Amino acid sequence: MQKPGLDGAGIGLLIMFTALLGSNQVLIKIMNGAMDPIFQAGLRSAAACVPVILWSLWTGRAFGWYRGEFWPGVLNGILFGIEFWCLFLALDYSSVARISILFYTMPVWLAIASHFTVSGDRLTGRKMAGLVLAVLGVVLSVSSRPDAELGSLFDSNLLRGDILALLGSFCWAGIAWLAKFSTLRQCPPERQLLYQLFVSAIMLLPLAYLGGELLRDFQPVHGAIFAFQVLVVIAFGYTLWFWLLARYSASSVTSFSFLSPTFAVLFGWLILGEQIGLSLISALICLSAGIVLVNMPIKTQAKT
Repeated sequence: MQKPGLDGAGIGLLIMFTALLGSNQVLIKIMNGAMDPIFQAGLRSAAACVPVILWSLWTGRAFGWYRGEFWPGVLNGILFGIEFWCLFLALDYSSVARISILFYTMPVWLAIASHFTVSGDRLTGRKMAGLVLAVLGVVLSVSSRPDAELGSLFDSNLLRGDILALLGSFCWAGIAWLAKFSTLRQCPPERQLLYQLFVSAIMLLPLAYLGGELLRDFQPVHGAIFAFQVLVVIAFGYTLWFWLLARYSASSVTSFSFLSPTFAVLFGWLILGEQIGLSLISALICLSAGIVLVNMPIKTQAKT
């Protein structure tokens, strides 16, 4: 049964999930130095099928069939493939910070779509204020940092990266909407993830082979990073994401995605040596206030 608001366990899991996603942006950036971005994305999907299938066989959760799930599942996989094609290429063109601010606008698109298409998932004035504060926090976390990669505002590579990141965020919102409001909501999280992995692998691997050189400067450490992405980020992380969407309100769950760019900046400092200034502190204050507003329960007046 879905809960109307987040409890302590949900908040803890969402913070862990957003931290995982934030670290993933940095890891993708590192892996782009070792592999073609599209090949990396497709190979990740193909490799992640194995642990998800093994987990599904052990639990027996992902197998079975629900009427009307096939085509939404295929569409889910297509959106997943496009999302990661966009994200991985975007990180090849620009910095983690710049791409994150656009990619993690996803909750805005999902909340707006849910407002117009789903009764009972409305955007109140308080939630709108919370989303605005969260967006402001993300902007503050990246816009004031000196970053040599950003260069000119009108650099063609930056423009490509911006467009790709925004397209990826639209696809991510579509995936979340399908998982929550289509017939896929009847499917276990593992089977939804398998739709995504199979279809995206079929899409991306042929595209990578058509694009040219698959490996760039692959070292043993890149193998460890790739294994972490497959086992932890995809097999565990996205199964957790679907479970959270099924258990809690979509707008509440996705509002926490605004924490991921902040984690990306933090891990960029720890791993890539990027600088963190006072803008991050201001961003965290705005993000915290936004999350409180979005998840604050709506008070109803008692009838007399």
